[in-house]
Amino acid sequence: MDRDGFWKAVEGARETVDDTVADPDGVADALTRELGGLTAEEIAEFGIELARLQVESYRWDLWAAAYLINGGASEDGFDSFRGWLVAQGREIWEAALVDPDSLADVVDEDRPDGFEGFDGEGMLHVGSHAYKNVTGDEAAYWKAVEAEAPDTPDLPLGQEIDFDNEDDLHDHLPRLAVLYLEG
Repeated sequence: MDRDGFWKAVEGARETVDDTVADPDGVADALTRELGGLTAEEIAEFGIELARLQVESYRWDLWAAAYLINGGASEDGFDSFRGWLVAQGREIWEAALVDPDSLADVVDEDRPDGFEGFDGEGMLHVGSHAYKNVTGDEAAYWKAVEAEAPDTPDLPLGQEIDFDNEDDLHDHLPRLAVLYLEG
């Protein structure tokens, strides 16, 4: 499965969910079902493409956006945020990689009580769940993906951003900073 096939599968799943911003788990569930109609090899290829996207998006500026939007972001939290970002579809994903501040047009700065953040951890596991449903062997999925996926760099790509420095955040992400630091 190439990148176009990856995004076609994501878009197909997104069509079944009313509000992907608030319900990335709904996208994950629909995508797991959709991938369940593929071969084990195609599901593993989906996982390899997802791993490539995770590596490409391992960047300081996008992590800073996740930090602002979610009121903090550990490394695992940043991974889950990028899962949420995948659930938003190719157009929003690509716009965020060009300019993470574009996410100011997507997120709602008014978080309701009990809001747990823009978290799409379930999106990171759709391939393994679908593979297990098809083959009964989740471990084989991870072995296939890890054999082909690129390694995550030791440090995020790009210019380092100090998440605790409001001036630095304003300089790099002015629209998100206004929403989350001044709101």
